[in-house]
Amino acid sequence: MTTCVLGLDIGTSGTKALLVEAHAGAVLAATTESYPSSMPRPLWSEQHPDDWWAATVRAIRTVLDDAPGAIDVVAVGLAGQMHGLVALDGDGAVIRPAILWNDQRTGAACDEIHARVGRERMLRLTGNPALPGFTAPKLVWMREHEPDAFAAIRHVLLPKDYVRFRLGDALASDVSDASGTAMLDVAARDWSDAVLDALDLDRARLPRVVESSAVCAHVTTGAAAATGLRAGTPIVGGAGDQAAQAVGVGVVDPGTIAATIGTSGVVFAPSASYRPDPTGGLHAFCHAAPERWHLMGVMLSAGGSLRWLAETLGRCDYDVMLDAASTVRPGAEGAMFAPYLAGERMPHVDPYVRGAFVGLTARHGAAHLVRAVIEGVSFGLAAGLDRLGALGIEATAVRVSGGGAAHASWRRVLADVFDRPLVTVNSVHGAAFGAALLASVGAGVHTDVATAAGALVRVVETIDPGPDAARYRDLRALHDELYPLLAPLSRRLHEATDAG
Repeated sequence: MTTCVLGLDIGTSGTKALLVEAHAGAVLAATTESYPSSMPRPLWSEQHPDDWWAATVRAIRTVLDDAPGAIDVVAVGLAGQMHGLVALDGDGAVIRPAILWNDQRTGAACDEIHARVGRERMLRLTGNPALPGFTAPKLVWMREHEPDAFAAIRHVLLPKDYVRFRLGDALASDVSDASGTAMLDVAARDWSDAVLDALDLDRARLPRVVESSAVCAHVTTGAAAATGLRAGTPIVGGAGDQAAQAVGVGVVDPGTIAATIGTSGVVFAPSASYRPDPTGGLHAFCHAAPERWHLMGVMLSAGGSLRWLAETLGRCDYDVMLDAASTVRPGAEGAMFAPYLAGERMPHVDPYVRGAFVGLTARHGAAHLVRAVIEGVSFGLAAGLDRLGALGIEATAVRVSGGGAAHASWRRVLADVFDRPLVTVNSVHGAAFGAALLASVGAGVHTDVATAAGALVRVVETIDPGPDAARYRDLRALHDELYPLLAPLSRRLHEATDAG
């Protein structure tokens, strides 16, 4: 019988389930079950938590059915989209649709938080200013705009933690995911009474916080019947998607940097101590390993920009789109794209800025637009690497993952724009693989997170910068001029159209 761990990633577009051999890391089965999002008003983004659970049940049953031979699942790990607000009543029922990480309705709530707590104090305690996508501003918004629903809240959970609640009947979160609520004392790795008191938020409504590889729940009899897992199977704390993604590519200890292109785009660097960015431009969070923290920069629409373009053009084959873009010279013959389709956090914190194509002529076709999108996203990620460098955090190479990095042409652009080697690893399953790795530690198969990553993650390709790196330095300088031009216009458009 093969000893396995199960990794679950409750993502923005769907739940991925990954069945992994626990000792060597071979992926035995994988599947993804999708669910919809809704944008009921401009700047809003919501999903229903019941859709996550239904997709998770289907995904678990699929990988268990697809397993080659007899298996023993010894632990479950969870990863998931961060910051989302799941509000439950006293019976554990969902009060309203979950407000997601890319929802931008809470600008005024962030101002209120800074007025009550102080922006510098927020930075010192939570590692970040209050940002529209974070959880605390959503609670402040609910108190103002949905007072009856707010009064009914008895439990606040994050997306993956709601799935844990359904799977293991436990109200718990982990330190990495809780860092994104704007309510955690990130240095102490526990809820901040100072922030909660200033905001009149009740600590009793929040879940207990555990380390990512610690067992905090067990599969219930009812969940076992629904999923096919064995009742009593341990469930570990898990991690926010980006910390899990970093673990899944072996970025656990200082001296390593990861870049991820999923719906969002992320640069991620571990540290051995808590060291918030004094500008607030990079998030300072707990990492998914004890006594480790990390700095992280987030673009809100990275792979999401390419998906939007594909849907707008009526295209469905990303490989065909990227193959066509690879025939276009660097610079897309003068076309540029500002990837601000959902506001932005990196390199600029601005919920109101909007995206744009600039420099279009009648010569430009679909391939030019795709090229402009992947270059615009790559420039944004490079700005995050620059900010890490300004804080003294460097690495000789960048480990890259996510759907956007799956295509060779985008990896080539990234290596040239970053002007440093790009590394890929054996796992292409990102956060779900990291969640499985954390489960292997919780099950006692591996002694700690770094050891597990060393055993299961292997480098498979290194891409060095090419001759286009110099050209991209010049192009990036031009691209940097887009934000100052777009920001004031975007704000006036928002005000003129009464959006939000």
